[in-house]
Amino acid sequence: MVSAAEQMAANLSWSSIGKAKDLQNRILYALLLLIIYRAGTYVPVPGVDAEQLKAFFEQNAQGIGGMLNMFTGGAVGRMAVFALGIMPYITSSIIMQLLTSMVPYLEQLKKEGEQGRQKINQYTRYGTVILAFFQSWGIAAGIESQGLASEPGLFFRVSCVVTLVGGTMLLMWLGEQITQRGIGNGISLIIYVGIIAELPGALGQFFASGRSGALSAFTIIFLIIVVIAVIAFVVFVERALRKVPLQYPRRQVGMKIFEGENSNLPVKVNPAGVIPAIFASSLLLLPTTMTAFSSNDSSGFVGFLAAYLGPGQVLYYMFFGGMIIFFTYFYTLNVSFKPEDVAENIKKQGGFVPGIRPGPKTAEYLEYVVVRLLVVGSLYLAAVCLLPEVLRAQMNVPFYFGGTSVLIVVSVTLDTVGQLQSHLLAYQYEGLIEKSRLGKKNKRQNRFRR
Repeated sequence: MVSAAEQMAANLSWSSIGKAKDLQNRILYALLLLIIYRAGTYVPVPGVDAEQLKAFFEQNAQGIGGMLNMFTGGAVGRMAVFALGIMPYITSSIIMQLLTSMVPYLEQLKKEGEQGRQKINQYTRYGTVILAFFQSWGIAAGIESQGLASEPGLFFRVSCVVTLVGGTMLLMWLGEQITQRGIGNGISLIIYVGIIAELPGALGQFFASGRSGALSAFTIIFLIIVVIAVIAFVVFVERALRKVPLQYPRRQVGMKIFEGENSNLPVKVNPAGVIPAIFASSLLLLPTTMTAFSSNDSSGFVGFLAAYLGPGQVLYYMFFGGMIIFFTYFYTLNVSFKPEDVAENIKKQGGFVPGIRPGPKTAEYLEYVVVRLLVVGSLYLAAVCLLPEVLRAQMNVPFYFGGTSVLIVVSVTLDTVGQLQSHLLAYQYEGLIEKSRLGKKNKRQNRFRR
């Protein structure tokens, strides 16, 4: 039998957005902050020679420069105030989550609820400032070494660092506000909008290469088919579920007796979503941001990064794939799906998995199920992120065509649409309650009239 909630979801109409004022306000608020972000990608850092910078990025568009531009919405190519993007904040979040599972003090803070979470968020912001400072100082030094600064010197470096760090902190605030008062995940939406904004120009460049003969018609058609296949595959896997059966015994609450029922616990094949890909990309972008602006000297540590950790290199693929698999397990088992917490919630509600004792045994069983699912989920993420990049490197596609970009765009779209549906269902449910109250009120008035 179909439940009432499923009937409401099946009859959901997108036209009801025009009536849901709270949802409209959330959408408009998110759009306003995203417009502010896009405007900030066109405000240049003072003291940078725009013409030389443009020529520099035209030479580096195929490698790290193109990747940085794609993830920052073109802000790096224009050396705008948002050139660092949101990656320092993501890197700081990774470090804090790792420390939370290893440092007893931070682990205790995490268990203190909202107050502890606020303290951890504050430490994450401090870490963002530190990472953004070192990264922006490296960029400022690199700009000077490449001869891209109009008036090189200490004043230029300080102004560049202050501008870039301030831009990153503003982006972090915008992302938090979108998450709290807007719609969707603010950090993911900022990356999403940056990728979408650069997509038309990248596609135009791609097809222009076909018209000029740089790419064959077969290569263009093949890559289009690959993109469509990857998008379909991502949608299929992101919606795939493993249903764990649950049973709830007959119970009495007050004067009411509730019959026992069978239910299930849906576990996604990829519970971590797009987060592992973003984490791995941010770790790769942390050293390569400074590498992109470094001098052409191939010796030393910077030369090693440029030679072996750039797109198309074997070590790059191994490091990127390994980080994706690691963060898929780490983020799922420590953040998105903690077996101990899920098992405790099932026990509190009086449910149990058939044949499994409630409590620790259920947690062990859930961990066993999730770990097996993550074998598929982590390999899926690594394949989706690496396969298009291998094809791009082998076929010399003239723009940054990466699986991470495709995964972020598809996953964030699905997540945002899901949140929109949730808000619409809540609005529809509130409307039904209001109609029920009005109906009861009218019945009472009719009785008094009689």
